Amino acid sequence: QMCEKFTVCDNSMEMLAQNNLNLPKVTEEDGDFLAFLSFQDKCLRKISSGLYRFQTYLEYVRETFTSEKANVDLLCYSTEHLARTIRQMVINPNEVIIPDSATQETLRAKLKSDKTWIEKITIHLILRDFTSFMEKTVRAVRYLKNTRSFSV
Repeated sequence: QMCEKFTVCDNSMEMLAQNNLNLPKVTEEDGDFLAFLSFQDKCLRKISSGLYRFQTYLEYVRETFTSEKANVDLLCYSTEHLARTIRQMVINPNEVIIPDSATQETLRAKLKSDKTWIEKITIHLILRDFTSFMEKTVRAVRYLKNTRSFSV
């Protein structure tokens, strides 16, 4: 929808290349992805922490992508619910990193722009990376569900 409504996809290659938003990711940085998943509690902590970090980015999308308010509201609510649910599955839920209000405010200030084009690209990058994060989260949760007795 971003591409169709704002045509940010056709003309934004250099902006996409300059993605410096530091969005949360489920990555292979800890070694082989399956080996990473074998550390189940660590995987759940990382997913929950990432979802909590994404909330600030999604709040920015909610504030700036007003034409899709209902969809973004549902996305924010669902993300928060999933973050809490996965946090409850972690052996020590206090180890899940939840950004404090000062960190969130700093990030909000960094995301603000007076240029509509930059806002559109930022929204596009956030939604693109959130989609990638969620694809890997679904894969990880399926893997964990098949190797560990828990329900989602």
